[in-house]
Amino acid sequence: MTGGGDVSRGRYDEMADVDAITRLLSETEQAHGVYEGTVLNGVYDQAWPRWYAAYAVEHGLGELLGHPVTVDALATFLADSWGLSQQADPGPTEPWAGYTAGRLAARL
Repeated sequence: MTGGGDVSRGRYDEMADVDAITRLLSETEQAHGVYEGTVLNGVYDQAWPRWYAAYAVEHGLGELLGHPVTVDALATFLADSWGLSQQADPGPTEPWAGYTAGRLAARL
C-alpha cells in the first residue's frame, strides 16, 4: 500500500490481505470461544456477530482492509456471511473464517 492517499480496492496484494483477515477472524473465533466459556458460562452467544465485529475492529481489521470499518457495519456483514455460508448449496469448501475473509476483502 502506498501512503498519503486513498487505497483503491484491487490495488494491493489481495491474497496477502485475505490471509491476514483469515488469521484475524480465526483469532476472533478462538477468543470468542473463551468468552462464551468463561464469561457466559458456556451459553451460546446470540449476539456473536457484534462481539466478533468489536474484536476484529479493535484488532486492526480496518488496516487490513485499507479503510475504516464500523462495528455496526461489520456485525451486519458477519451475520449475513454466516447465513449465506449456511444456505449455500454446495456449501463453502473452506472454513467460515476463510470464506468470510474473501468476502470482506472483496465487498466491505
